[in-house]
Amino acid sequence: MRDVTARRLSAIHRGVYRATAGAVGRRLVGNDMVLLTTRGRRTGRSHTVPLLGLPDGADIVVVASWGGRDTHPEWYLNLLAEPAVEIQRGNRRDAAVAVPMEEPERDRWWERAVAAYPGYETYEQRTKRLIPVVRLHVDGEARYGPP
Repeated sequence: MRDVTARRLSAIHRGVYRATAGAVGRRLVGNDMVLLTTRGRRTGRSHTVPLLGLPDGADIVVVASWGGRDTHPEWYLNLLAEPAVEIQRGNRRDAAVAVPMEEPERDRWWERAVAAYPGYETYEQRTKRLIPVVRLHVDGEARYGPP
């Protein structure tokens, strides 16, 4: 899939998810989807992307696969620069801190991610980079309603 197409589909998914408070777009490929909002490292503006979110207690684990491209997704580069992020699950929005996983935790979660969505394995085969796995530590202070 071309980058432009992926970005357009992401924008549609984000819009539908927000407009329906997750009633549409919350589940995809048999998994929960979340909206992750990061602050642009160059612009300072908020950027939101839909991602497969694997729950781990109050935390969420996401994968920076970008479809197996050889570059990291922009949202991942943004959270490296500013780890304070926001996660939306349904109509619940939580502040979180993003922490990229290191070995061996990354490997354990990579296996769980591939089990949840086998497409990640294909993405891994397409790229030479190690695909990051990120824990989003939720602070528990929820906000409800439109962004």
